[in-house]
Amino acid sequence: MNNTGKGFAVIELFTSEGCSSCPPADRLIEQLGAQDQQGQLYILAYHVDYWDHQGWKDRFSDKSYTARQQEYARLLHVDPIYTPQLVVNGAGEFVGSDQRSISAAIGEQLQQDLPRKLKLNGVIDGKNLIISHNGEQNTKSELVVALVQKKAESRVKAGENMGRDLSHVQIVRDLKQVSLQNGSTAEIRLPKDFDKSSWEVIGFVQDKESGKITDATRFGW
Repeated sequence: MNNTGKGFAVIELFTSEGCSSCPPADRLIEQLGAQDQQGQLYILAYHVDYWDHQGWKDRFSDKSYTARQQEYARLLHVDPIYTPQLVVNGAGEFVGSDQRSISAAIGEQLQQDLPRKLKLNGVIDGKNLIISHNGEQNTKSELVVALVQKKAESRVKAGENMGRDLSHVQIVRDLKQVSLQNGSTAEIRLPKDFDKSSWEVIGFVQDKESGKITDATRFGW
């Protein structure tokens, strides 16, 4: 990645513990995160659920992540959906292990100099996380908020990755879409294994029609 600008890249990986082609993509996003010295990359790993019928239930999978991938398929004219798939700033999709193409796409986005106005605030209220935002009001876009677990490991006992120990990073554990109208908030039920030290929240502004992402930020504890 060649970075001389002030841009950013939201990197969305669609993956599954049941897919034997996915571990290289998981390693790639871990590598990208380690190289991100300026905090310009916002990495999200969605574990889709359509591999779960192959004999191994991915504990991080959710049908809503499959639905998100299907929406990208519509916007980016991809048929059929597949794993591992990686989407950069909602505008381009790649095979998730194609390091050369992905690095080039990220580098192009980092050269951009877009105004960055989005700010997030989070308050834990019992077992819930209440997220508010400060930014430009916009009816053509929405705020997407993800609760992210930074690291996890799994021992896979069935399916294509049977017998493998898999390492994951930036696992999306919950996802909400929020209006960009003033005063709107997102409420996320905190998982039982939530730990402030190893989780973060990533939020980004996404055009409802094109899917293009125009702003992003994060906060942690």
